[in-house]
This record gives sequence, C-alpha cells and structure tokens, in this order.
Amino acid sequence: MEIINTSLFNETSLAEMRVRFQEAKPYKHIVISGILKPDAAEEIYSSFPSEEVFNKRYKGVNEFKSEGSNFDDFPEIFTQLKNSFHSEEWCRIMSEITGIDSLFTVPDALGGGLHQGGNGSFLDIHIDFNIHADRGIHRRVNLLIFFNKDWKEEYGGHTELWNADMTHLDKKVFPAFNHCLIFETNEISYHGYAAIKVPENVTRKSFYAYYYTTLREDAAKYHDTVFKARPTDSTLKKAMTPIKEGAKNFIKRQLRRLGITFK
Repeated sequence: MEIINTSLFNETSLAEMRVRFQEAKPYKHIVISGILKPDAAEEIYSSFPSEEVFNKRYKGVNEFKSEGSNFDDFPEIFTQLKNSFHSEEWCRIMSEITGIDSLFTVPDALGGGLHQGGNGSFLDIHIDFNIHADRGIHRRVNLLIFFNKDWKEEYGGHTELWNADMTHLDKKVFPAFNHCLIFETNEISYHGYAAIKVPENVTRKSFYAYYYTTLREDAAKYHDTVFKARPTDSTLKKAMTPIKEGAKNFIKRQLRRLGITFK
C-alpha cells in the first residue's frame, strides 16, 4: 500500500513549502494537512495500538505519556508507515522542504515510533537531544503526524511553539487527524503540550520520525532533552526543573565520555 499522499509534493508545491518553512516563526516549521492517503490514515487510526503495548512509559515532573518503537508488536501498516517516512525518496523530500541537505534517518527508537497519552497526559516545553548518543550524528528535523479524529478544542493537546527565551508562546498547532508538523530541531526550538482533558477511551495519538545529518563542526556539545518551565508554572516546578535537567545532562555527558549511553 502506498501510504503518503504523494500528490502534495510536486516541484511547485515543494518550492512553496520551502518558503513557508523558512519564513515560519518562532523557528522554522510547517504544517501539512492530509499528508497520508485517506484510506491509510483511517486504517492507522482504527488499528492504533493501545498504550499497554508500548515499550516505554514516562510519568515524572516534566512528562506523562507512552512511547513505542517496538514495531514488531504493532499491526503491519505501522511498519509500512515507518518505512515510508524512512525511505530515501522521502528523505529527499524532507531536504527539499527544509533546505537541509542529505537528511537521513535511523532504524532504532531514535528514528521513528508512536506516542500516546490518555487523560492528563502532557509533555513540558523542551528542546530535544541534539546528537544521537550511539551513532554520533546530528539531529536536525522532527516530523509528527497526528491521529486524533474528532478531537475537540477543549481537549487541549496543541503542540506549543515558544520563542527563544521562553517568555512567550508564539504558536499553537492543533493535533488534527492526518495533519503533519515538521520543524527544525536546534537550541531554541522549544515545544511541548499541556495536560490534556479527554473522556475515557480517548487518547492523543501521533507518529514521530527524526531526521539527521552527519555531525557538523559547529554543532553544540552533546546534550539530552532539556526541559524548561513555562512562565505560568508553579514556583516548585520552576525551581525543580533546571536543577533536575542540569544534573541529568551533566551525568549523561560524563557517562558518554566513558562510552556508556542510554536511550
């Protein structure tokens, strides 16, 4: 089954997307609606695995969600989904959209997977890890596709794009069904989503793919995910987050120097 709606990506539309991506604020990004063929999007939605199947669960100060990269445990169409967005042709399209040459992805959990969260799920504002700890390659672009049918505004779950000094929420991206958000990952690409309020049996669902280039000489030194508190967060969270994140990244840098890495 061909999954991607390739009719969206002709020479003219790719040139237009590149302009939109380059000019977007607060950092380079683009939202593309209908990225998957309707039948494929419907099948993915109807067969989306339950959180219980996912191989990672996060519940802490800064995040509450599940993540799965164990594609052997998912219906076959999810492997097709991942393979489509890992293909050489799609990587070429990603380079056309972003203007970043020679993008590629990887077959492990830091290349693609699924996210899901039920009532109360959240992901605090953060920048992503910048260097693949095992492969020594530079993370450059994120792709997210949402599978939230009949999602209501009051559920929340918008992807928030914040400015460089985390003083202002510049844009909110509604997690609409079969919509795709692509954005550059760098030292100011602060993003996340606030706690959702959904009925029982409703979850926020998405697919992710991360794209890399070989390591640049001017890349920032290695760091893991770096969470930041919102201006509206509690005093306790504002105090705890930088201490926790500073300690985490210091320890991971030291372990990496010893050849010990954690995914």
